[in-house]
Amino acid sequence: MQVLDGGMADPSEIVVRAWARLMKAQQSGLAFAEKALKAAGLPPLAWYDALLELERAGDRGLRPFELEHEMLLAQYNLSRLLDRMETAGYVERRACEDDGRGQLVLITAAGKEIRRRMWAVYGPAIQAVIGDQLSPEQVLTLVGLLGQLRPTPAIK
Repeated sequence: MQVLDGGMADPSEIVVRAWARLMKAQQSGLAFAEKALKAAGLPPLAWYDALLELERAGDRGLRPFELEHEMLLAQYNLSRLLDRMETAGYVERRACEDDGRGQLVLITAAGKEIRRRMWAVYGPAIQAVIGDQLSPEQVLTLVGLLGQLRPTPAIK
């Protein structure tokens, strides 16, 4: 193992191969799910992700920064995403009582319904990508291995 200038170790070839396969698996899985949603005439996966977190938050809603923190997918243009979802009638924004300049985002009844319709496509896509490819034991092993991958301290 070679140590780089910043004090970090140079990864072995097998570690680089594992990284590449993990990234490719993620990209192909997400692309498969996006394609399935599009074929069904449903909104993109980021909408599902946001709607799920808002539904979990319940009547208290979430501030936009809280929503971004909770989302599974990176969302760099959350404001535009929320604008589109509000126009579609899936979310509503309300003034935040604790912060006059802040706002809360809440899921609407229509948002709950479209999220359920999306899950009917997204769930089977997850099953096709993982559940149909691996045995139950392999899935448990994968969950355990991925659970061991934790964010590392900030790079200085």
